[in-house]
Amino acid sequence: MKLEVKNLANESVGEIDLDDEVFGVPVREDLIFRAVNWQLAKRRSGNHKTKGISEIAGTTKKPYAQKGTGRARQGSLRSPQFRGGARIFGPVVRSHEHDLTKKVRKLALKTALSAKVAAGQLVIIDEAVTATHKTQALVSSFKAMGFESLLVIDGEVLNENFVRAARNIPLVDVLPSQGANVYDIIRRNTLVLTKSAVSDLEARLK
Repeated sequence: MKLEVKNLANESVGEIDLDDEVFGVPVREDLIFRAVNWQLAKRRSGNHKTKGISEIAGTTKKPYAQKGTGRARQGSLRSPQFRGGARIFGPVVRSHEHDLTKKVRKLALKTALSAKVAAGQLVIIDEAVTATHKTQALVSSFKAMGFESLLVIDGEVLNENFVRAARNIPLVDVLPSQGANVYDIIRRNTLVLTKSAVSDLEARLK
């Protein structure tokens, strides 16, 4: 499929032919869900923790006699039914990370890219380069192009001025092509790819 290529001045500078094998696969929400769940699970610190009965500070003495009091038998004041006692089957420090096969991850990324194309939310620009690191110039360019929430993916090497100008703009992310991922693509309304990013992604995913 062919898409128009623009520059940051919102002027048409040609066309680009996108590979249907990468940008034209059927949209599968289940794959996107699995990829996002896999990414977010890896981010979780997993440091939640409650104390078991062996970790509670306190006496091991039996609180009162087993028989003759008329109350329920008790063996320890550290038991969970008492204030300040243990928690049974509480969370422990662990990793939430789980496996996802490379084949599924690759197809999920293709699906995310294709979903942006199908929704008309993919924009191709010739290059993500600015002459100055000032944010206001880039804000004006994005406003002229109708961008509000967007992810910009460039080639392997990012332009330092562009990155510095974009990092102060809310709802704008900039990534190199090797950092392209499903979660960041779908969390922003518009996906902006440079021509070098398109080449890198096609080489990576075909």
